[in-house]
Amino acid sequence: MTPPFVVDVSGTPADLGRAYGAQAADLIRANVDEYLIRFEAAVRLDRAAVIAEGRKYIAPTEQHFPRLAQILEGVAVGAGVEPALIYAINARSELLYGTPSCGSPGGASGGASGGADMGECTVVGVLDERSDDGHTRIAQNWDWHPEQRPYTLLLITRDETGHEVATLTEAGMLAKSGLNNKGLGVCVNLIGSDRDGRPGGVPYHVLLRSVLEADSLSWALRNAVRAPRSASINLLIGQAHPDGGEIIDLELVPGDSGWLHPQDGLLVHANHFETALPVYDTIKDWGGSSLFRSARVRRLLQAHPQVGEKELLSALTDHHSFPVSVCRHLDERDAALDRSETIWTTLMDLDARTLRLIAGPPCEGGAGTLFSPFS
Repeated sequence: MTPPFVVDVSGTPADLGRAYGAQAADLIRANVDEYLIRFEAAVRLDRAAVIAEGRKYIAPTEQHFPRLAQILEGVAVGAGVEPALIYAINARSELLYGTPSCGSPGGASGGASGGADMGECTVVGVLDERSDDGHTRIAQNWDWHPEQRPYTLLLITRDETGHEVATLTEAGMLAKSGLNNKGLGVCVNLIGSDRDGRPGGVPYHVLLRSVLEADSLSWALRNAVRAPRSASINLLIGQAHPDGGEIIDLELVPGDSGWLHPQDGLLVHANHFETALPVYDTIKDWGGSSLFRSARVRRLLQAHPQVGEKELLSALTDHHSFPVSVCRHLDERDAALDRSETIWTTLMDLDARTLRLIAGPPCEGGAGTLFSPFS
């Protein structure tokens, strides 16, 4: 498969947004249209309702992350899209999984799923002490609906302060997995709880971007934990350092947070809670591969005294329980709206500030493309 479309922009937040919107205008408008179809089909939100929902996220974003609000406003202007629709796709997880739908278990958290395994990712962190070259690494499989793959891109931003970010994301959104020029990176999993759907949060993908805006692990954690949330989210965050890097996993729900540290230099997470947060984990309504994926990837990696890209990719292409495996493939038994596969694999070297992107499923993507965005 071909490398992702690259958007590379510079300037103030408003400049970044307008240039991003202009360079990716066709992709952004097509992605918005695709999500309008999904919102209508999955949670019965028509265009007017999506705009109304999107508007709810403008004030919290302006209050807590005003520079990111300026980027989003610029994206809307550059792409010629209603701003509330740009906010809505950045809050697509809240709309899809925090909107009550007829007949879905789990209350408001039931959302879009018709009962299939909740998608979105297996994430991995490897500390420098365990890696084959002494570098801190993070990686993930991004499992999502293949209809969205044509609208993904690599967004590179270079702001007026010298802060640079490179992130794989969906057109019009601010972030998914990515890293910055301070050697800090993030991977993400969708998780669900009975607190999802509470009003007043910043959008899921704005919260993700706030982590990449930080120049240190401490500030990344402050941004993530302090921000109000309307949806649960899991963040695996790492930062390289000459004296040894650090990795931490944050399980964030509306109003609370939990965290995990590496064991034997490794940290792995799937789509269920592994901390003792006092919430109902909605994976209990669905079951599926998340219940074994993180444990399996840990065992696969623990078999190696040192872990590099080769070992990470071997674990992320594991096919136990195929097609709903770590390397996920389409399962025709799922309802059409629930069909998911690994659409990208991301391998990040935080010391070298590089990311390798493999169009997925990774077993079919070869070596992918290596990017050194800050060179």
